[in-house]
Amino acid sequence: MRIAVVGATGYAGLEVMRLAASHRDIEVVLATGESNAGRRVAEHAPALAGLYPSMVFEPTPRVFDLDLDVVFVALPHGKSQALVPDLRAKGVTVVDLGADFRLKNAGDYDAWYGAPHTAPALLDDAVYGLVERHRDELPGATLIAVPGCYPTASSLALGPFLDRGLVEHDGIVINALSGVSGAGRASSDRLHFARLAANAEAYGLLSHRHTIEIQRELEAEVLFTPHLVPVARGMLVTAYARVVEPLSTEEALRVLRAAYEHDPFVVVTDEPPTLKDPVGSNLCVVSARVDDRTGWLVAMSSLDNLIKGAAGQAIQAWNVATGRDERLGLPLSGVTP
Repeated sequence: MRIAVVGATGYAGLEVMRLAASHRDIEVVLATGESNAGRRVAEHAPALAGLYPSMVFEPTPRVFDLDLDVVFVALPHGKSQALVPDLRAKGVTVVDLGADFRLKNAGDYDAWYGAPHTAPALLDDAVYGLVERHRDELPGATLIAVPGCYPTASSLALGPFLDRGLVEHDGIVINALSGVSGAGRASSDRLHFARLAANAEAYGLLSHRHTIEIQRELEAEVLFTPHLVPVARGMLVTAYARVVEPLSTEEALRVLRAAYEHDPFVVVTDEPPTLKDPVGSNLCVVSARVDDRTGWLVAMSSLDNLIKGAAGQAIQAWNVATGRDERLGLPLSGVTP
């Protein structure tokens, strides 16, 4: 399959290129990056020099000049809406790592992203690419909306309990820690070393854009608070929900194991996951506890925000959409130590 990576100079785009190089059915024939057009990939990202020694970043419009099977779009929110309709008209499959097609209600984009959606007719065509929860919808999909990293970690931790009616659907609290690569390559005061090092910072209080994505996926009311921590990669979610009826920790763990019995990229552990456990892999590690004293379920998960939270999830969803083994091109083990 001949693929292009649009927005390949960003962290998620570069990760798509890195993973695609080990996928037996993928050939990256185009990588675009407006600010780096004309520059070699190996100069911009020396870590990829062995994989793409001579490839040069090209302007985004080049995506319409080539014969392509799939385009992976890794652009900031709002940018892919201008490309996807024309790509679809050419018969090209689109895997969008951004937020532009994750929500079905166009009004949610006005409310949470501050701008109207410019291609609302395509929202119903998009399949949400969280394989573990939308596997049956993906085969044959030609527009895949790759979930955000926070919604992925939160949904995989809480979903099995909400799906089975074991916890209340309102009053859910989600606290999440993320590595700074989730904020992208663009510099900001918050990402300066002097401020970030040996620090932790909550942001997007009460209004983070991923809140609506989590709520729509889980069909629940959540209070979501993300935090930046001084690591490059990784994500750790701790979520709290009221149990509806008596539930033990052992029963909660059995619920998770039953839910993910056939999902190779979700690992259920007895012990709470750490942020570092899945880094370097497409894994999501989940666990749970039930506090008999207060009646709260504590659901936990960790993942690599650039792999299972972005590029790896994109390739996994595309694998399923095309009838391939979902594990193709994707690492099943993290990096340790």
